[in-house]
Formats: sequence, structure tokens, C-alpha cells
Amino acid sequence: HALTTEVIKNFHTFVKTGDKDTYEDYVKATLETTPSTIKDLLEFVPDTHGPVPLDEVESIDEIRRRFTTAAMSMGALSPEAHETLAIAMNAIGGKSDSGEGGEDPRRFEPYPNGDWARSRIKQVASGRFGVSAHYLVNCDEIEIKMAQGAK
Repeated sequence: HALTTEVIKNFHTFVKTGDKDTYEDYVKATLETTPSTIKDLLEFVPDTHGPVPLDEVESIDEIRRRFTTAAMSMGALSPEAHETLAIAMNAIGGKSDSGEGGEDPRRFEPYPNGDWARSRIKQVASGRFGVSAHYLVNCDEIEIKMAQGAK
């Protein structure tokens, strides 16, 4: 594995506490891991022109709307996990992907508490039966799966 237990532990602790020393421990542990991808061999070069003016930076809402989940069916996860991903992505303005298995039509309408569990990306594949117009109009994006890899 590319990430050691120490890296993960330090990262989780930093996220929970925000402690600067824990962050430094995380960075140190990360830099001490054996390079395993091309990006591990790249070096960060700080910009010498100073920070980008805030009026030239996209808002957090604009950035978040490009976040997506991978296409994962309820069979690959669980109904609860699948729905939770959709709710979370909708809450931040991102998009979850239904995966090949589709989703319960009850998720196409907001829940009484305001949560929205509709996957904004619907995947249609050769093994997907029961695709209807109602299913397809309840998305913002259609993903057509052309081939099936090994499962």
C-alpha cells in the first residue's frame, strides 16, 4: 500500500484537531514513504509572484459543483451508503453517480427534512434493465457505460 498506518493516523488526527504539529508529522511521514506514482516524483515549487488576489479565485460553491463520486451501484456498496453519498454530494453542490444498478424512485423527491438523495448522474449500461424516461429525466447528467470490466 502507498500509505502507511502512520500517514493515515497523522492525517486523521490533524483533521480532527487542526493541530499544526500533527500536520507537520503527517507531511514528514508522507515524504518518507517510498515513491509509487509519477506524482510522487514531482517537486512543489512555490510561486514567487505572491498570492493570487481573492477576486481572481473561484468561490467554494463553484469549486464544489465539479466534485463527483465514482459510479458505484447499490450492490457495490449498500443502499444506506449509496444514499448517504448522494445526500452529501447534493448538500455541497456536487454530483453522485448512480452506478449501473439505478436507484429507488422515492429518492427523486426531497425528503421531509430537506435532504435530497437523488443521484445527479445516472449511469446506463448494457446490463441495466428497466431504464425509463422517468428515471432518465431525474438526473442532470447521463453516463453511458460502453464496456464492462472484470468484477
